[in-house]
Amino acid sequence: MSEPRSTAADTVLTGARIRTLDPGRPWASAVAVKDGRIAAVGEEHDVRDWRGPDTEVIDLAGATLTPGLVDGHSHPVWGGEMATGLDLSGCRDLDGLRDALAGAARAAGRGAWVMGYGLDHNTFGGRPVHRDLIEPALGGVPAFLRLYDGHSALATGPALAAAGIDGPRAFDQRAEIVCDADGRLTGHLVEHAAMDLMLPVVPRPSAAERRARLLTLLGEMAATGLTGAHVMDLEGQDVLDVLTGIEADAELPVRLRIAPWCMPGVDTAGLDHLIGLQQRGGRHWRVGGVKFFMDGTVEGGTAWLEHADCHGQGTEAFWPDPAAYTRAVHHLAKAGVRTATHAIGDAAVRHVLDTVEALGDAAQRGMHRIEHIETVPSEQLPRFAALGVAASMQPTHTAYTRADHTDEWSKRVGEERAARAWRCRDLRDAGAVLVLGSDWPIAHYDPRGVLATARLRRPAGAPETAPVTVEQALTGEMALEGLTSHAALAVGEESYAGRVAPGFRADLTALGVDPVSAPADEVGEAPVALTMTGGVVVHRSVA
Repeated sequence: MSEPRSTAADTVLTGARIRTLDPGRPWASAVAVKDGRIAAVGEEHDVRDWRGPDTEVIDLAGATLTPGLVDGHSHPVWGGEMATGLDLSGCRDLDGLRDALAGAARAAGRGAWVMGYGLDHNTFGGRPVHRDLIEPALGGVPAFLRLYDGHSALATGPALAAAGIDGPRAFDQRAEIVCDADGRLTGHLVEHAAMDLMLPVVPRPSAAERRARLLTLLGEMAATGLTGAHVMDLEGQDVLDVLTGIEADAELPVRLRIAPWCMPGVDTAGLDHLIGLQQRGGRHWRVGGVKFFMDGTVEGGTAWLEHADCHGQGTEAFWPDPAAYTRAVHHLAKAGVRTATHAIGDAAVRHVLDTVEALGDAAQRGMHRIEHIETVPSEQLPRFAALGVAASMQPTHTAYTRADHTDEWSKRVGEERAARAWRCRDLRDAGAVLVLGSDWPIAHYDPRGVLATARLRRPAGAPETAPVTVEQALTGEMALEGLTSHAALAVGEESYAGRVAPGFRADLTALGVDPVSAPADEVGEAPVALTMTGGVVVHRSVA
């Protein structure tokens, strides 16, 4: 038994089957929590020694307790605004999309817009994304629809006119206002700089609405078992003020570790500003790291590939000068700042690994991670472990592809690259740290779905769906580690997070089934008995 502290625990969790992920003690049945930390780990007969007159004892009634589940890639603040309006993720073809838009247009009041998100490229049935395909259904109502990948959008003619967009423009990053063969605006806006041109005119929530939405969202996330999230954006300085304001009155139900963006064109002063932001934090949030983009998306034609995609695109980096990216990463690394780089295509992944390898200090090499890694050749896999670069992947993104390669992603990259999609198992077997996440709102934040899909390579509860690259399935233990111990390793928190052990954070998740040994489809819909963040019970379904 671990030695209890001299003072009584605030909370004791008992009646559990505890997967501690602590090699020194893999299993236990009770935990004592004091001042936001785990005070002791033991068995049922130890509980009486931890109790005091004010100790709350919670019987988990046989649930499996694990380290708190952490989403390794999420956008709860920016995504809250991005996921505004119609949820178009259920539209499977153009007829369904037009029906949804027509209904929204009829319901829109004078001067209103139709906003939408989650639109799948496959909905267009292989046709280029073009406003001509939807404008008749809208009857002149301006519309701004975000594609599911978060890197592109479709704006109608009235929307483009309102924003003053009347032709192509040059950008510091790889972005495009797409025109068709006749030189007409298609309404397809590719990458953030192009989409941001719409921000001054599209309807946006107020600061109070954003705060309320964030608290509601984080509460809903906690109800699925999430205790933390690696937040891959910082949408304005006011977000930190919002978080500070929330913690003045309440507790954040999900712990947030925030990595602000660093975009092409940044100068030394801009990099030093990002370094200074690393000092900001609260009880359950902190700025920790910086997020880069080395490319965009396959479907948008902006993934950086070693060889062009089927449309002749994908041979350019998001940073027009990739060497400038390397200099920026090195500047931050020398200041002790961790980086996370969005790299989907094989050329993008290679360049990030080359950038890290060029760092002379081994300690500086181990502070970096690569996000998404949708296609990568075998010769690059051993470099992750050798360089200490963590792989951050989202198993539920496989839902946007099909096993027979008839989807837009697979057709774009071609058979060879589609056959090596989302190589989660190969990276783990090569010794890499593998952190798993959702990339919400690109995919749902529910970690139970991530756990299940990591093992199934198809959505949980959908046995009729053929798995995508099934040989890349993880074991149940690997999947759990991806949301716990490997999530901690990826951000340097392994000495106090990712295990159920004395002195570690009291971030804990209890599920009604064992997430490692239960059938994966059952894990996907497992009851969440309890979620605890920083010693505070933020969700509870047990008596």
